[in-house]
Amino acid sequence: MKTLKRSILISIVFLILCGIIYPLTMTGISQLILNKKANGSIIIVGGKEVGSELIGQSFTDPRFFHGRVSAVNYNTYTEADTKPDKSGKAAYGGVASGSQNLAPSNKALADRVQKDIADFLKTHPGVKKEDIPTDLLTSSGSGLDPDISPESAKIQMPAVSKATGISEAELQSIVNKYTEGKALGIFGEPRVNVLKVNIEIASVLKKI
Repeated sequence: MKTLKRSILISIVFLILCGIIYPLTMTGISQLILNKKANGSIIIVGGKEVGSELIGQSFTDPRFFHGRVSAVNYNTYTEADTKPDKSGKAAYGGVASGSQNLAPSNKALADRVQKDIADFLKTHPGVKKEDIPTDLLTSSGSGLDPDISPESAKIQMPAVSKATGISEAELQSIVNKYTEGKALGIFGEPRVNVLKVNIEIASVLKKI
C-alpha cells in the first residue's frame, strides 16, 4: 500500500507540474515576449484579420503575385467542393496539411506540371518554359507555404505591372521590402512572403 500511495502521489505531482504549471508558464511567457507569433502571426489590415504570414493563400487575380502549388488548396474550398461527385467523394476532405507525395515518374504529376506550365506561359507572354522557377511548379511539403523565391517574384513582375499599372521598379521595391534572407545567414534560401507583398500592392492600388 505504501508503494501504491507513493506512486499515486508522484503521478499527481507530475501531472500538476507537467500538465498544468509548465504549460501555463510557457503560455504566459510566450504571450508576454512573443505575443504576435504565439497567436499565429496574424496580419491585420483596416482592423480586419486578413491572414497569417505563416500560411499561404490562393491568389488568382492577375493583379497579385501567385504562390506555390498546394496539394490541399491552402485549405480553401467552395461550397461546391463539399458536395459529392459521381463517385460519391467530395473535393473537401477537411482541414489538412501535406503533399500528394507523387514520384517523379507518376503520370498525374507530369500532367499537372505540364498544365501549370501551359497556364503560366499563357498569362506571362515572353517567358520561356525553361525560365520558370522550380518552386512555382512544385508543391511544398505542407501545402501551406506562404513564400516564393525572389526569382519567382521577379518573373511575375511584368504581368503584375501590366495588370496593375504599377511600375516594375516599384514592384521590385515592394518585393525587396518583404524578402527575408537565409536564417542566421546559412540556413534555407531567401524567400518572399506573398501575402505581405499582395497587401502592399492592394494598398498602392487604392491610392491610384
